[in-house]
Amino acid sequence: MENPLDLLPELLILAGGAVGLLVGIFLPRDRQRVVAWICGVALAAAAVVTATRLTRPAMTTFDAYLVDLPTNAARLIVCLATLLSIGLAARWARGRPRETELYTLIMLAALGTVVMAGAGDLLVLVAAYLLASIPAYALAGFAKDAPGTEAALKYYLMGAFCGVLMLAGVTIVYGASGATAYQDAVAPVAGTVLLLAGLLFKAGAVPAHFWVPDVTEGASAPVAAFVTTVPKIGAFVALYRLAGGVFGEPALLAVLAAATMTLGNLAAFQQDNVRRLLAYSTISQAGYLLVPVAMAGRTGLAEPALLIYLAGYAVTNLGAFAVVVAVGRDDLRDYAGLARRSPWLAFALIVCLLGLIGTPPTAVFAGKLLMFAAAWDGGYAWLAAVAAANTMASVFYYLRWIRPAFGRQEGGPAARRGVLAVVTAVASVALGIATGLLLLIP
Repeated sequence: MENPLDLLPELLILAGGAVGLLVGIFLPRDRQRVVAWICGVALAAAAVVTATRLTRPAMTTFDAYLVDLPTNAARLIVCLATLLSIGLAARWARGRPRETELYTLIMLAALGTVVMAGAGDLLVLVAAYLLASIPAYALAGFAKDAPGTEAALKYYLMGAFCGVLMLAGVTIVYGASGATAYQDAVAPVAGTVLLLAGLLFKAGAVPAHFWVPDVTEGASAPVAAFVTTVPKIGAFVALYRLAGGVFGEPALLAVLAAATMTLGNLAAFQQDNVRRLLAYSTISQAGYLLVPVAMAGRTGLAEPALLIYLAGYAVTNLGAFAVVVAVGRDDLRDYAGLARRSPWLAFALIVCLLGLIGTPPTAVFAGKLLMFAAAWDGGYAWLAAVAAANTMASVFYYLRWIRPAFGRQEGGPAARRGVLAVVTAVASVALGIATGLLLLIP
């Protein structure tokens, strides 16, 4: 007999969004921040429940949803990353007439992300894709200004196009194998390519990456932080599951990984807008994350590499955006003298940017180390070499951002208190140290 409590974390996220929306309807505009607390409590409760279930045996519930280590890891990472995203959005959204709707949309997109990660059937995956995507389109244009409206339109058109291709892929897989469940489905080449379209869109990877810089620059900074971080978690876990069973030869994924990390790094070099720089950074990070996906089924290092990298990337990328939110400006020149104006923000910026490179002892370092090992152990030494070369190249454009912070102060803007930026920077280091110690345990 199926037990709905197996889906308690998902139910808590849904309840947080629904209760928050109902409460917000009856609250005056200046008190809608209560909804953020309701959503935050729901996310914290879902994270606690998930943490208690991390070591439970894997199971399939309702014949279509997988409750195993990747799902539980995705639940935990999504809950904590969404909690940080709501924290970033709270100051920006305060007093807006649709503040409640902002938090509800974030919760629904987070729920869709979790379901993408746990889906064990292609039909559930498509439904989760839509749930993760449609609220995100509304979030991109939430401010109702010209850049946000343009970003939302581009985001929607790309997502709708890739979603249609994904549905066509499901149709081909069902026609070829007579099944949509992962364990029974086999994707021919055409089905593989079409299924990849939707998931690569959510992951922000080549060739479905074109929306990333425009949405990151056009949407509000808290929304940009959310859409470039949280949806990737579900997308990559879903890709990992499909690569390990439904898809065939990993060569296509390996080529996409190399192309994604290379394009992202090359495009980031000349960016003077820090949000566009972070956008191309997220594209390059998607390339690194595709490496363990490509190695699924070829080495036992693929799964820990992916999950640890996702956790490290989520906290570090949100930390970098938290600095942008605190400074309130997007031009590199506005960060001149940041170390003198706000030493703690400069500290957070350095930790997060060096963390995105993969510098020890940050969390991304452990994930990237395992990623290299997975590529080597899986027989793709050339992919490990490409990833290493891209990692070295990325140092230069991250340093372009760090260097002005220690230059002469040129009357830059006064920064807000960046408490969340410092917290995420410290969390990145703490997670890296904890992960390193865990990996040393035989």
